[in-house]
Amino acid sequence: MKRHSLLILLSLLSLVLAAQGTVEDYKRAYGHRQKFNENKVTHSNVEPNWIGDTHRLWYVSHAADGNTYMLVDAEKGEKTTLFNHEELARQLTSQTGKEVKANSLNLQRVQVDKDLQNIRFQQDNRSWTFNPATNQLTPDASQQQWGGWPSQRQQWMGEQQPKQRHWMETDDEKEGRPVPSPDGTKTAYIKNYNVYIYDNTTQRERQLSLDGTLSHYYSCYIQWSPDGKKVVTCKFRPIEKRYIYYVESSPSDQLQPKLHKQEYAKPGDELPQRLPCIFDVETGKAIQPDNSLFKNQYDLHSVAWDKDSRNITFEYNQRGHQVYRLLQLSAETGEVKTLIEEKSDKYVNYTRRWRYDLPDGEHIIWASERDGYNHLYMHSRKDGSSKQITQGKWYLREVQYVDEENQWIYFSANGREDGDPYLIHYYRINFDGKDLRLLTPGYGMHKAVFSSDRHYLVDTYSYVDRAPVSVLRDATNGKEIIQLERADISALETEGWKAPEAFSALGRDGKTEMWGIIYRPSNFDASRTYPVIEYIYQGPGDQYVPKTFKTYDYYMSSLAELGFIVVMVDGMGTSFRSRDFETICWQNLKDAGLPDHIAWIKAAAKKYPYMDIDRVGIYGCSAGGQESTTAVLLHPEFYKAAYSACGCHDNRMDKIWWNELWLGYPVGDQYRQSSNVENAHLLSRPLMLVVGELDDNVDPASTMQVVNALIKANKDFELVVIPGAHHTMGEDFGEHKRYDFFVRNLLGVTPPLWGDIK
Repeated sequence: MKRHSLLILLSLLSLVLAAQGTVEDYKRAYGHRQKFNENKVTHSNVEPNWIGDTHRLWYVSHAADGNTYMLVDAEKGEKTTLFNHEELARQLTSQTGKEVKANSLNLQRVQVDKDLQNIRFQQDNRSWTFNPATNQLTPDASQQQWGGWPSQRQQWMGEQQPKQRHWMETDDEKEGRPVPSPDGTKTAYIKNYNVYIYDNTTQRERQLSLDGTLSHYYSCYIQWSPDGKKVVTCKFRPIEKRYIYYVESSPSDQLQPKLHKQEYAKPGDELPQRLPCIFDVETGKAIQPDNSLFKNQYDLHSVAWDKDSRNITFEYNQRGHQVYRLLQLSAETGEVKTLIEEKSDKYVNYTRRWRYDLPDGEHIIWASERDGYNHLYMHSRKDGSSKQITQGKWYLREVQYVDEENQWIYFSANGREDGDPYLIHYYRINFDGKDLRLLTPGYGMHKAVFSSDRHYLVDTYSYVDRAPVSVLRDATNGKEIIQLERADISALETEGWKAPEAFSALGRDGKTEMWGIIYRPSNFDASRTYPVIEYIYQGPGDQYVPKTFKTYDYYMSSLAELGFIVVMVDGMGTSFRSRDFETICWQNLKDAGLPDHIAWIKAAAKKYPYMDIDRVGIYGCSAGGQESTTAVLLHPEFYKAAYSACGCHDNRMDKIWWNELWLGYPVGDQYRQSSNVENAHLLSRPLMLVVGELDDNVDPASTMQVVNALIKANKDFELVVIPGAHHTMGEDFGEHKRYDFFVRNLLGVTPPLWGDIK
């Protein structure tokens, strides 16, 4: 009996000691951001500013003893100071009456003349001009009162700023300014839902269309043909819009709650339809084409005249996203024909669409995933032929510039070089697909800023465990001309900072590498065992695991300090690997890449036995909120606890453009199968749901419908509602709740009292 009591006492004591120990862990977690902030990294964050069309640039060098404004001459391969810092600081001190130190200059809105004779900037809300040759500082009297800040001027003058449209609001195309003809003799506009022309010479008005009505009117976005003889606009059929409502329980400016209303289209909702119509200004002849090639529109956009005024082109995205066309409408015959067509039995990812019309009027450079990777093609408008420009098992990311004269295309891509397939490099290639050149060698994620003539570029690159390097390169061959800065992280390492680890392992198919990242606590001890927490944001819109150097990651760094290994991985269903890799998600968002994540975590634990995969938690926000809940509903044998913030738990409740692209149209059983509401009855693990009451990204009702289903299924869970919050991981309050949730459910420890953590 005494032995049994002693064991109980020792057990309770160990729990108390463990709980007390976590107080220091919490303090370390909350202090982690400050302790390992980016200010302890010097000679980093190079932001190059090319000076006009010259081969000179300036940037700020951040050293331990202060900032230095540097001037670089690319042709000479030299860097010097941009101006005399001591002299500028002395004159600023003299003229403002405030002490300004030479090594702490923080100039705003800097502009440097091409001849380097004047440097214009703002300091303390005043505008100045400094001549580095004469060391003369002059206040800019024309902007002294307002300091060049329009918002301040509007506030003082009582001017109204235009109301910014919410990103979910769509344009009814009713309100627009009259459009003058190319020669200025006529004006086109919408009146009484129809197209009108006003002759500025005769001062007479003519009505060109007669069939515009309240419910089927002509768009205010009118375009004149280059020859001024015709106009084009779309006949617009609007729809009744869906709105969602929010109750703001605790507004700051009144006692009573506020009701908010927001436009918000959801999957399956009706969408506006457009019909491009051409009018001859002199004869009044109208062309309303047959819409057989562009019926059932998700969108119709980019209506534009050809230079010869004979045709217009426009792009058509079919509802369901399985057909995407570039179409041509003849202004003479009204015939519509397809110039380029993309088709898929799953989806055409129109977010990757890129097009460049060459000035010859006969060729179009077009981006397409038709061969399973995103590449460039040269299309002929004359005969409809297509030739591939870039090719290979890698992904074009963005075109920076098309050099028409020399027939070069400058672009960024990932997956072509060895190592991590997500790392972006920059290239150039000839129009005919020959002479592909790597412009940014070096292992890491690259960001290039080109000179205006593309003769030079500044290349900054880093990786999760490699500090940034910035170099000036020759943009014709990628050769390094001069190193601008190499980041110094010695002060950071002195504080005990350790880089996260990039880790790759095979996914569900046993042959495809999945790439992720591992964060360990700064007091990591390999002799201990650690629960694992996965931060998840998985989906086909992007690739999400960090690839650049960071001193602190909000989603993973601090959480690790509580005594966890925190991981993140890009599984199948994310982007920029291949079409096959990404389209796992099609009509199957509940997959969430979780089979790949589980395989990856198991492989990491096999290599690192201190990772305890019997105690794995998961958390995320938005799509990650949906996926983390899905993890404990459908994979409870692996995931033992989930924190889910602002999740789009039922895709029928979420925004139209995200969900119809991946789940398809019309709305069918595939939506129901991916719903956490439908699967809520499967809950067998701890779950904390978090929602901002004013979430304007994901309808808050999506979370509350999961809550309702869990209650009906008699399931135990936790709910945190953040008053006044929008789309959120949980704010400071939710962050602390998240810490406590995982400490309690994975460490098996009672969290310390909040008042004990200072």
